Amino acid sequence: MSVDFKRVRSLFGESLFDAIYSCQRRAASSSSSKRWVQRKTSDVYFRDAKVKGLRSRAAFKLLEIHQNHKIFKPGQTVVDLGFAPGSWTQVAVDRTRPNGRVIGIDLLPAAPPKGASAIQGDFLSPQIQAIIKDYLCEPDLGRPTDEREDTVDENGMRLGYIDIERAIDRTPSPSTSSAQSAADTVDVVLSDMSEPWPPIFSFWSFTLSQPFFRLMNTSGITFRDHATSMDLVNSALAFALDTLRPGGAFICKFYAGAEDAFFERKLRKVFDRVKREKPAASRSESKEQYFVCNGRKASVSKQDLYGDLYD
Repeated sequence: MSVDFKRVRSLFGESLFDAIYSCQRRAASSSSSKRWVQRKTSDVYFRDAKVKGLRSRAAFKLLEIHQNHKIFKPGQTVVDLGFAPGSWTQVAVDRTRPNGRVIGIDLLPAAPPKGASAIQGDFLSPQIQAIIKDYLCEPDLGRPTDEREDTVDENGMRLGYIDIERAIDRTPSPSTSSAQSAADTVDVVLSDMSEPWPPIFSFWSFTLSQPFFRLMNTSGITFRDHATSMDLVNSALAFALDTLRPGGAFICKFYAGAEDAFFERKLRKVFDRVKREKPAASRSESKEQYFVCNGRKASVSKQDLYGDLYD
């Protein structure tokens, strides 16, 4: 039986409807909420993330990958696709100090960790990718101001934010496009993206601080999650081919399935070393895995791999 919530609200009034609805929602979700709390409290990575001030347990996945493959170096430029809530970005900022530059991109509004920049938008949109590439063209944008040489004037006084922004020359070059000038500007591309699926109505957020409905990372349909993850990693790879320097690194999350072996063959054409990883912090029941790629080959272009598909 379907319920007309608008009619119920009009008949009983705002306050009574909200009270009834809140009670029903709590009763319906009490058992699942208890299971969720039990899993969280028994999760050592969840507890360690809280103790160490990390935004989520996912940080330990990237820390393990970095420990095994030595991804980050001081001063690197890192692009983190699907960065919210920002735990991977925290790791990248910490491992690229001093003078590193970390830019996070996500569909959801999220404040970047200290030392990083963020662009909100749909990464699959060509307009958003153009904005990202324009941002990358400015070598000083996104770098911590206290580590830059131009933050002190001739008298040794520290410049304010407005003075620093005024000093940056943002005049576009008439001879090159953003895609061309963004080439070879990035050292590491991270992709922890998942296709967002809207959950059931009872999990919508009505608060002023979160004026959007929450999104799930997976739909619960194995093949659907795998297929959409393949679309996302191919888009991320195409972006990496436009921006990665020779020798650069690429890390992407995917959900295992029939097409991942074909994508791995693509990666081996582009990078010298390609490894599959399932970090210890990744839950055993999850289908998620990671491709860790090092040594981007200068001789392979996006057109060699995809033709005009991502132009």
